[in-house]
Amino acid sequence: MSRPRMVLLGACLAAALAAGCSATGGATGAAEGDELRVVATTTQVADFARNVGGDQVQVTSLLKPGVDAHDFEPSPTDLDTIARADLVLENGVGLEGWLDDTIKSSGFTGPVVDTSQGVKLRNGGHAEEGQEQAGGGEEHDPHIWQNPRNAQIMAANIQRALSEAEPAGAATFKANLDTYTKQLQALDVEVERQIDSLANKKLVTNHDAFGYYIDRYGLEFVGSVIPSFDTSTELSGKDVRDLVARIKATKVKAVFSETTLPPKAAQTIAAEGGVKVVTGEDALYGDALGPPGSDGDTYLKMVRHNTATIVSNLSGT
Repeated sequence: MSRPRMVLLGACLAAALAAGCSATGGATGAAEGDELRVVATTTQVADFARNVGGDQVQVTSLLKPGVDAHDFEPSPTDLDTIARADLVLENGVGLEGWLDDTIKSSGFTGPVVDTSQGVKLRNGGHAEEGQEQAGGGEEHDPHIWQNPRNAQIMAANIQRALSEAEPAGAATFKANLDTYTKQLQALDVEVERQIDSLANKKLVTNHDAFGYYIDRYGLEFVGSVIPSFDTSTELSGKDVRDLVARIKATKVKAVFSETTLPPKAAQTIAAEGGVKVVTGEDALYGDALGPPGSDGDTYLKMVRHNTATIVSNLSGT
């Protein structure tokens, strides 16, 4: 984020505080009778926090439904929200490159918890199995939530963070985690069964956001319209030609667009490859959950929607 932008945000926050807002700066626990104020960076992390925290936490997601995590710029309101928080939860793995500067500008000094701790990460190459986050300087795939088993680890990290921030609620947070973990485990079994039914498991997506899902369920990654983890990467003519050639050579059935990305490039590549493009309401949820009332407004619903869409289009039904 540019220095002028940060100065402007800092000035807006200072004005808000001068008007009578009190930033907690990371108070140790909520006042008696109050909900613990939790700020989550992404919609997925926010959903995990709501399931684990229940009615004892007030969760605010900085990213909103349908917003691409790679293009996010925090607003003055976001800084004020962070300043008032008791706890900040991040996805980690470099997804929130803007977070450190935002935290500093807000004045927040409380705990910032990386929910990716303990997740085995994928390296820059699609098929490579990553190591623990602490290792090396290689680029890692940040889309860890796409594997429900990773979601279980993230939820457990959140439970520990909530319990440390509000010890009086620890038993409730643990019980909520146990319930949610069973739901995630059932989801994992359900998805595995459906993907196993496919004869053709070749997948082309809008960008390389589904690697953990692909690796977990044995799909074959043919390529992505944007050949990167980051949606801001430029697409070259050679990239287009190479992907179209792979689509034709491998008998791919469909190109899947994503809800947070414009479908035009996916439509063009699908047309040149002679296959259908999956878009509109059937598009996959990649970087963000959907708005309230959509097929992807919770993590569980998002994964079920994506799986049903993939299975129906790759099976030809």
